[in-house]
Amino acid sequence: MGTVFKKTFTKPLPDGAELFVRKGERFARWKGRNGKTRTAALTVGADGSERIVETSPYFVAQYRDGSGVIRVSSTGCRDETAARRILADLERQAELIRSGVVTSAEAAVGRHNKTPLAEHLDAYQTYLESIGACKEHRTERRRQLRRLFADCGFSTLADFHREAMERWLVERTRDGMGARTRNSHLVALLAFANWCADPTVGRLASNPFRGIAKANEQADPRRLRRALNEDELTRLLAVARDRPLIDATTVRRGPRAGERYANVRPEVQERLRWLGRERALIYKTMVLTGLRKGELASLTVGAMNLGSAVPFAVLSAADEKNRQGSEIVLRPDLADDLREWIADKLKRTQSDAITSGAPIPSTLPADTSLFNVPDKLSKILNRDLKLAKISKRDDRGRVVDVHALRHTFGTLLSKGGVAPRTAQAAMRHSKIDLTMTVYTDPRLLDVAGALDALPTLPLTGQSEGESLRATGTDNVDSNVHLLAQTLAQTSDKSGKPLTFSDNPFTDERSSSLEGMVVVSAYADKRKEPLSIADNGSLILGATGLEPVTPSLSSWCSSQLS
Repeated sequence: MGTVFKKTFTKPLPDGAELFVRKGERFARWKGRNGKTRTAALTVGADGSERIVETSPYFVAQYRDGSGVIRVSSTGCRDETAARRILADLERQAELIRSGVVTSAEAAVGRHNKTPLAEHLDAYQTYLESIGACKEHRTERRRQLRRLFADCGFSTLADFHREAMERWLVERTRDGMGARTRNSHLVALLAFANWCADPTVGRLASNPFRGIAKANEQADPRRLRRALNEDELTRLLAVARDRPLIDATTVRRGPRAGERYANVRPEVQERLRWLGRERALIYKTMVLTGLRKGELASLTVGAMNLGSAVPFAVLSAADEKNRQGSEIVLRPDLADDLREWIADKLKRTQSDAITSGAPIPSTLPADTSLFNVPDKLSKILNRDLKLAKISKRDDRGRVVDVHALRHTFGTLLSKGGVAPRTAQAAMRHSKIDLTMTVYTDPRLLDVAGALDALPTLPLTGQSEGESLRATGTDNVDSNVHLLAQTLAQTSDKSGKPLTFSDNPFTDERSSSLEGMVVVSAYADKRKEPLSIADNGSLILGATGLEPVTPSLSSWCSSQLS
């Protein structure tokens, strides 16, 4: 038979307490914080010190569970009658488990179903922190879940119903909420319910929201970004460098509003020039590395490896979006700018130390932030765009914001002919379609130039002369066979450059062909070389049978330039 009772606990003896004896028992009397006199029994602690004995205001229930183990569970009740009612429920549940009507797991779920969602949410936040989720992610998840609990009328886990969530999604769609925002809330609820339904957690028997379809984000885009072209980037960097000083010297009010004649102290001018230089370098670094704002803000001086053959920056796993960590390769010109920036940053630190009388450092501490990335960088960028006369939104409705600089990085890689797989690695994307679609602005790609590489396909038949004139080979004798024996092999298959030494044409015609085609074969690859030494009938124009394929060396040169 179970019972209910109030637990007792001990506390140190309050300062200034009066000790007295009543009916053979020792007591202490003292004034509480509210000024009222309080009395409690005295006892001796394990360390031999005097301690007071107090009683909890809440009842606890003691009973045997379904396995016959004695359990003590808090009832949360100050009233004994209410506490005994809870005890009866616990004993009834234990009896159902002993009789095999329900399992222990089902009984645990039943107990959790009556617990307020706020307690489950606190436990979920602890779980997210234990697995390394960042503070921003935890805060956003809590905000989204609290909104869903309030809007859907969820107060306990027993209130979870699929229909309520589906109704919320429909109502938000009618209110104009974007697909991505709705999906974000749905994912937050699914993740929370999955955690509750985990067998090791045992708060839900199953996830009631599993199977709710996500909205199509591509069919409902709300914020499409565009990439900046080279001219816009040049203007943006120039404005970012000069705008702090321009704003300080420009008069804002009065009849001469807009004119630049305000007096600024030299030390203030120097500080503003430094600020402008930092902003311009922030933009340039984001465009040439694809770093996100938070990732750039996390970079320190110690993370920069600018003296190696290939300069790079180390991005720690804790600061990267995918939590994997990366080495960000830096272009030589950007590495030079950063090297100069760090050197000047050290000079400023040394100058400040001399002024304040502090020890003069020989190097910057490794944990010194590379840049002071402002929290309101988006607003700063908007002002820079306005002064540079760069439209915030283009005719397609695509906008330029801080993250658009990363889009610019991806677009410039594609425009420069970088292989898609290489661009994916530079962007640090898990899927190549994300690099090629979302982060590539097709308007800046030379699609028309790419179409020039396609062959001409006439719909009507042409005579041989018309065909030769179309290919630029109409000055060749008619007895020349264009395709016969075009791939004759040399005897040793060692490979050699294509020459015209044995061709049957006149010197005039051969000289016109000289230097038009050079085909090199690599001895280690043992490829079958092209030769016309054994057949005197091959005529190759500037583009031959197919468009000329650049050599490996020229391709690498184009990618690194």
